[in-house]
Amino acid sequence: MAGAWRPDRLAARQRHLAARTRILAATRDFFAEAGFVEVDTPALQVSPGLEPHLQAFATVLTDPRDGGLKPRFLHTSPEFAMKKLLAGGMTRIWQLAHVFRDGERSATHHPEFAMLEWYRAGAAYLDLVADCEALLRAAQTDLLRWQGRTCDARLPCERLSVAEAFRRHAGIDILAAADLGLLAEAAAGAGIAPHPGDDWESLYFRIFLERIEPHLGIGRPTVLYDYPAALAALSRLKPADPRVAERFELYVCGLELANAFSELTDAAEQRARFAADQARKLALYGRTYPVDEDFLAALDHGMPPSAGIALGFDRLVMLAAGADRIDDVLWLPVE
Repeated sequence: MAGAWRPDRLAARQRHLAARTRILAATRDFFAEAGFVEVDTPALQVSPGLEPHLQAFATVLTDPRDGGLKPRFLHTSPEFAMKKLLAGGMTRIWQLAHVFRDGERSATHHPEFAMLEWYRAGAAYLDLVADCEALLRAAQTDLLRWQGRTCDARLPCERLSVAEAFRRHAGIDILAAADLGLLAEAAAGAGIAPHPGDDWESLYFRIFLERIEPHLGIGRPTVLYDYPAALAALSRLKPADPRVAERFELYVCGLELANAFSELTDAAEQRARFAADQARKLALYGRTYPVDEDFLAALDHGMPPSAGIALGFDRLVMLAAGADRIDDVLWLPVE
């Protein structure tokens, strides 16, 4: 958005930017009252994050101490750094971080955006639902709105398991469809044709985006919880049912707003998952990113059982302000 600084364009965003200022103040008040410490970790990292589909911005650090040229990346999330602080003894921490993801730009995506991330030591994933409800209530003045849909954050979140969501909206037993063949058969029965080259995850998300996501967070927020183990990411598997991971996502008006985990604290298991993510990224995109060995050392030292969540702050402002695009709630969008 070249020229977004021009007086007429800036004035057109003032109502949305006033909402941003108000919500930021309410966010700081919430975390202060809840006994959290605000932290500020570096955006420049050895590893930007290893989620296979995220693309990072790369740079080189010139270190005057030894003259070395060291590859570095702008982080896609402050997750690794914040978990190191948990391993160091912090117990309740939060951060509003600028994060960077290349190749992402749409009404709901921006290459640089604000991520609200917080962690509770000694907690599990569903303990964070109350935090989400409080933050949504603090942000909302009328109703949360997007693309003609509304959501009332004064109402408690609907809690819906992934398995129930697939049964309800697609007629699929997602936990029984444990391999690509079974999922392709179930998808075809639901009227969704597999594509050549699909793997299990890509077909899962096609079903999800077409049949399930549009129904989430309508009228009241939805917490979609207990993801299939194949989508565990950095969350731990559920001890009572290892077919699923202790992970939830928060949806408002059909839009994903936050992603929460009971955090994986086993360094060996984390290393194995990183290797699998690197292999998948290499196969899909012909490139990969390095592992942060200091992060694995922190896990090995001993990170306490913890719950953590990342929430798209710009999306929250967009919903509360009734804006159509993320660019509308940014002081100056990336040109």
